Amino acid sequence: MNSTNLDDYLAELGISDAAESVPPPAPDAPAPVQANPEEHEEPRVVLERFLTGLVSRIDPGLQVTVRQTEDALEAEITGENAARLAGRDGRTLGAIEVLAYTVLAKVEGRNEGRVRVDIGGYRKRQAETLSRLAERLAVQVAKSGEPHELQPMPPAERRVLHVALKDHPDVTTESVGEGAARRLIIKPRHG
Repeated sequence: MNSTNLDDYLAELGISDAAESVPPPAPDAPAPVQANPEEHEEPRVVLERFLTGLVSRIDPGLQVTVRQTEDALEAEITGENAARLAGRDGRTLGAIEVLAYTVLAKVEGRNEGRVRVDIGGYRKRQAETLSRLAERLAVQVAKSGEPHELQPMPPAERRVLHVALKDHPDVTTESVGEGAARRLIIKPRHG
């Protein structure tokens, strides 16, 4: 996506200097975020306003909550139909997360912070599933003495596996490869 397309998209959502050229929002639409360099809003407020504007156009019954944690801004999108918004294999959720990060980088000039978005508990369920998988594979690797290489996966999923097994007495983990081909290997712990 080039910057012109992003500017147009953000303007459509009411989140850019180009917002003046966009027709006025519907009466029940959330207030647009003004990208005025003199008025810096907290990143948490910018993120919440962006996500609220986005999901209100998809399903007005969804709610957004954003909180600042030690290492990231975490957003939770909830509502009766929230789980469907995550998309197949969390792809829509991943795209929303990328957009949220991009909006923060553009509006706030911020590029070092982490943004985590969960929709209808999808990420939490995914983390629980990955933790159970990690434990099963750890037992298998410890029993066989042979390393197990998983398929390439996103950094957030690899991190769940690393964390789940970091204190395991019989195995250790290592990420190998580059970019989208990066994958995790579970190896027996020696000595």
